[in-house]
Amino acid sequence: MEPTIACVVPCHNEEAAVGKVVRDLRAALPEAIVYVYDNASTDRTVEVAREAGAIVRQEPRKGKGNVIRRAFADVAADALLIIDGDDTYDASRARDLVNLLFDGPYDQVVGARRVTDDGAYRAGHAAGNKLLTGAVRSLFGNDVTDMLSGYRVFSQRFVKSFPALAREFETETEMTIHALHLRLPTAEVAVDYRVRPAGGESKLRTYRDGWRILRVILDLARRERPSLVHTVIAGVLALVSVVLGIPVIADFIRTGTVPRLPTAVLAAAIMTIATLVLLVGYILESLMHMRQEQTRLVHLSYPAPAYSPRLTARGAGIGAVSGRKTAASRRNAIALDAEQHRDLEQGQEVSPSDG
Repeated sequence: MEPTIACVVPCHNEEAAVGKVVRDLRAALPEAIVYVYDNASTDRTVEVAREAGAIVRQEPRKGKGNVIRRAFADVAADALLIIDGDDTYDASRARDLVNLLFDGPYDQVVGARRVTDDGAYRAGHAAGNKLLTGAVRSLFGNDVTDMLSGYRVFSQRFVKSFPALAREFETETEMTIHALHLRLPTAEVAVDYRVRPAGGESKLRTYRDGWRILRVILDLARRERPSLVHTVIAGVLALVSVVLGIPVIADFIRTGTVPRLPTAVLAAAIMTIATLVLLVGYILESLMHMRQEQTRLVHLSYPAPAYSPRLTARGAGIGAVSGRKTAASRRNAIALDAEQHRDLEQGQEVSPSDG
């Protein structure tokens, strides 16, 4: 039994680049189905993607995280590849990433960016990526070097256990932390990262997106490492209480009275709050472990990637014929799905026999 492979390309106004991305993916993975998820584009992204041979689906809510949530819910495959539609990643390396996923087997293979063109990666983005990646490595583990890469391949069990709560570009951060927290097997492959083609426009905003990602990291730390976060907060409160209370205790030892009663009450109240914060942290830690166990069980309910697609792509004789048949069947599926989507957009009803 041959594995199923799907490619998801999130796009917002990528008319200048999406056609090449789709063609490169189809050349590298002829047996895969390529889905372009149009995210409220106002240019010819949809037409160009269809002309290149992709199935186009719509996600009207803007934001890459919304696209990923929709795609992960809709698409089922043994290996699911995501890549940005701006042609900054080398889509011709898709076969290498997919092969590594099956050979591992891994649950996630990340295309770690290797800058090949000056200006492809702005200095502010590079510094922000290092800072945020360092924060994640400190909080969740050291198994990541390019946390914000948008070029990844996932196993089916990763996709179906991933909650996909992010709305915009912070979705890569959420993917990385999901893999680290569940200790899912992950590998990286160095891939070229280049400048956008002429006519393309970056959707990233350095400060806005950096702050959003940092906020996601802090929120995930609060949810995924509650005992650590609450211990730090409780420690700060306890320190404040001690600083306020030491003079009061010293006065009581020296005089036998408490002349600064309001300060004493304040110090006692802050220490009580610190204790409650610490207890809440331990309770949340227990709840987090229960949620983690449930996520892990969902993950284990799907089989690990077990079949290598190399014979399909590189085999000779019977293997090559099988590969050509598979590629032809995929193309027929793409054509049929595209025709059904056009019918639906025109308001026509598609009968069950058509599928």
